[in-house]
This record gives sequence, C-alpha cells and structure tokens, in this order.
Amino acid sequence: MVNSRSYHSHMKTSSSGGRFRFVTKKASPFSICLYIILLFALSLFIFVINNTRVILENESEPHLTQFHNQSHSHQVPDEQLWGTPLYNGLHPCVNPTVKYKAAKGQDNYITVRSNGGLNQMRTGISDMVAVAHIMNATLVIPQLDKRSFWQDSSAFSDVFDELHFIESLSNDVRIVKELPKELESVPRARKHFTSWSSMGYYEDMTHLWKEVKVIHVPKSDSRLANNDLPLDIQRLRCRALYDALRFSPPIESLGKKLVEQLRSRGERYIALHLRYEKDMLSFTGCDYGLTEAESEELRLMRVNVNHWKVKKINSTEQREEGFCPLTPKEVGIFLQALGYSASTVIYIAAGEIYGGESHLSELKARFPNTVLKETLATPEELKAFAKHASQMAALDYIISIESDVFIPSHSGNMARAVEGHRRFLGHRKTIIPERKGLVTLFDKLESGQMTEGSAFSSIVQEMHKNRQGAPRKRKGPLAGIKGRARFRTEESFYENPYPECICRSKKGSL
Repeated sequence: MVNSRSYHSHMKTSSSGGRFRFVTKKASPFSICLYIILLFALSLFIFVINNTRVILENESEPHLTQFHNQSHSHQVPDEQLWGTPLYNGLHPCVNPTVKYKAAKGQDNYITVRSNGGLNQMRTGISDMVAVAHIMNATLVIPQLDKRSFWQDSSAFSDVFDELHFIESLSNDVRIVKELPKELESVPRARKHFTSWSSMGYYEDMTHLWKEVKVIHVPKSDSRLANNDLPLDIQRLRCRALYDALRFSPPIESLGKKLVEQLRSRGERYIALHLRYEKDMLSFTGCDYGLTEAESEELRLMRVNVNHWKVKKINSTEQREEGFCPLTPKEVGIFLQALGYSASTVIYIAAGEIYGGESHLSELKARFPNTVLKETLATPEELKAFAKHASQMAALDYIISIESDVFIPSHSGNMARAVEGHRRFLGHRKTIIPERKGLVTLFDKLESGQMTEGSAFSSIVQEMHKNRQGAPRKRKGPLAGIKGRARFRTEESFYENPYPECICRSKKGSL
C-alpha cells in the first residue's frame, strides 16, 4: 500500500548505478501555498481560452447572435402585445338626426368613374353618395377604374354586393344600376368637382340641373372636405363605407374562411400591410437594400408613368425623412423589438412583394409563421380572383380588419382606410411605425453603434407606446399652411371618423 505521505514526495536522482530512488519528505507550508496558486492560475487560463473561443465563434455569425440576444430580452406582457387600447365606452354611431331628409333624386343623375386602387375607390364612392344626397340626384352605380397600374377589369358587382349597396342606402339617396334608356344619348356635363369641397360648394353646383339632366364625374377621390361638414353628411359617409360597400358574397366567404385558417394556426395573428411592392417603391423613389438592377428598373418605371410628376428622387433623403416603406428585414427587426415572439403568425396583406423570396426571406428568418394568401388558400379558391387586383385587395382588407393587430409598413389609402375602420369598430389595436425614428435606429444597428437586445427593444417600445390606435380626435391642417393647400395636410376623415361617427352616448348608435 502506498503511504499517504508519498503524495508529497520529491524525486531525486543518484549517480550510483544510474538508478532513481524516491525519498519521501513532508511538504512545507510554502510549497502547499505555491501549488494552490499555480492550480488557480491554470484554471483561470483555461476559462479565458474557452470564453475567447465562444466570443470569436459568435462574432463570426453576428446575425445569429442578434437573434439570440433579442429572443432573451425582457419579456413583454401579453396585454401590451395584443390588448386593445382603452376606448372608454366609445361605440359606432351613424344614425341620422331627426332633421335629416333623404334625397329623392327626381330626374337628375350623377354618373361616376372611380379612380385608383380598391380603397381609393371605396372612399371616393362614399364621397359621391354624399354628393348625390347634397345635390338631390340619383346616383348611377359607379364604374371602377380599369386603367390604373393594376389594369383590373372588375365591375362593381364583382367587388361589391350591388343589391345590398342599393337597398341599404335607400333612405339616403336613390341609386340605380344604369341610366334610363332615354338619357343614354343626351348631352351630359363632365365635371371635375374641386377636391375637398364644402357643403356650400355642392349646393351651388345644383345650378347645373337647369342645363343638363346628367353630370359625369371622371374622378371620385377626395371630393369632400374632411372637416366642417354637417353631422348628417359625415354619418352618411360612414354608412356608405362601413355598411353599404359590403364586398361581394364570394369575396366575403373566402375572406372569412382565411381568417378562420389563420386563427387555427395560432388563435391570434398580425396583419402586416407590407407595402414593399413595385409600384410603391418606384413612386416613392426608395431603393434602399435593392440591387443596382432593381433600382434601375424602378427608375425607368417612374420615368415612363406619365401621371407621376416627380421623376428624379433622392432615395437616401426619402428614407431619412421616413417617406419610404420599411423593408421586410426592417419590419422583422421592428416586430421583434416590440416583443413579438418568433412563433407569431403574420399575414402579409399586400400584392406581389418586389424581389419575392430574396427580400421576404429576411422577414421569414425571424418569423417563420409568415403567410400570404397564396399559402393559405388553394389555387382553386384563388382562381376566380386571379388577375383582379381589387378583388385580391378586398381579401386582404377583410383579413386586416379582423386581425388582432394591424401594422402598415407605409402610409397609403389601404393603411388609412383599415385604421379608420378599426377605430370605428372599437379602436382595435393598430400600430403605426414611426419610420423616421426607426430608420435612425436601423442605421445605428447597421454601423455597429447599437445591437439588438433589451436596450434596443425598450427604445422602440417607448417610441410607439402612443401609436397603438387609441381614441383621439381627427387632426386638422398643419400650422402655417394657407389657402386650399391646407386641406391636403388634414388627417383624412376615413382615417379617423371620430367624433362624428364614434360616440359615447347610446343615442344614434349603430
């Protein structure tokens, strides 16, 4: 048996016989102390080497480090992510007052060619319902725009429930499917009504009935002022938009089915209006993150579209001022910073994303449960709507209205219309990105001045705590703007129909 003292042996050599011999000797306190110090130094050296290796490995894949840090940032309360802003008992109110009288129409007719995309046409048609009422005219079912960027051949009845539109507004204005035969060939006044006009303007326009029986309106968008109109006119606009302009039964049916499919994936979902489409990027001149070939393609498109007035645009300045749509990658960073987990179901409410998967992949890397119409519906279900942009946009609208959270990556007709409708339905959660501030943060991430994580998330969340769709009155014109130009700077009535169509009292409720 080995003696316990042999653990403290010292090895000595002897010249005799060339052999080794071991001599045991009790270790001194100094030796013990030196041994402990050497052991501690060795342990510390191994610890430093191992951690240096981990750091170097992480630095070789910075995007993975960012995702890891972000996923372990402080937990955001469920209510903060999904809860509806407090609206203190506010509710829809669109019933007319006791002084309201329906327009009889008599023998005066207004025909309309609606212009723009789906939501530009919807709000324009709602305006023309009110105009027909003010001018005591019969409204002929509007013609939808077939000459816009989308080249959509859809008729009114393909997109909207025509019979419901006529019947639901029967107490407001007379509506017919077409002009009487005897009036089809008579001269008509072609009238470009002035944008953002008042009640008095249209009352003055009634003098036209002395000369003609039919007035044709070639543009319907923004024909009425946002503010300073009688309460009954404002409520009529809401009745037209939120009730009368119901989508056609096939669109409503598929829209509801897709909502159910989204719910089955995760109960709650975000509708993301990802305005990263070719026409929007070209129109705004935004090419950040695109290849040179893609940027040139957008430039040529802008030059060749005649009615786009601005041809030369500084893309960098546009982005720094917050005028560009967020890129799919930026949206992914933004959603993660708000606190949404990687398992969140995200529905992309948009047309074809420019660059396809080459750009979408950066969003899907963070949120794998990102879906589009094409991944929810079968080819057979979408076949009837294919090549009809307005009908496809109507599906997006239904899904966006019903979503738990709606987030537009850029302001526009759809973003404004959905926000206003969600306000009308009870101020459903709508997060409006503060793009100018976000761009500054994104650039700091890009340059390495900031990293994703708890601190970054806190900044983003603080920036957006008052941009969640809570009740507020509609904004007026910007200060310092004079003349008719001030109307363009007002918040759209359809973006925020409060207070005319949203009330606290039960009187006049829907």
